[in-house]
Amino acid sequence: MKMGAKHILVDQEYEATDILKKIEEGKTFEELASDFSKCPSGKSGGDLGTFGKGAMVKPFEEAVLALEVGQTSAPVKTQFGYHLILRTN
Repeated sequence: MKMGAKHILVDQEYEATDILKKIEEGKTFEELASDFSKCPSGKSGGDLGTFGKGAMVKPFEEAVLALEVGQTSAPVKTQFGYHLILRTN
């Protein structure tokens, strides 16, 4: 099963929460990824493309699987920091 996602990676949970509020206020996920994500994928709007089961760390993968396409997650903690995840397929 292939799934797709975009993400925004930050160091602190409060940063992710603040960015999520901006999304809820109408800012685009891609613009915020470009502005705030510490992951190199931020330059491409946070796009991680498609990936199979087992390709991502467990908390990230579980969050993607729980989302509907087009839905954005609450902050998800991994060893890399805090992610906001947008499921793309």
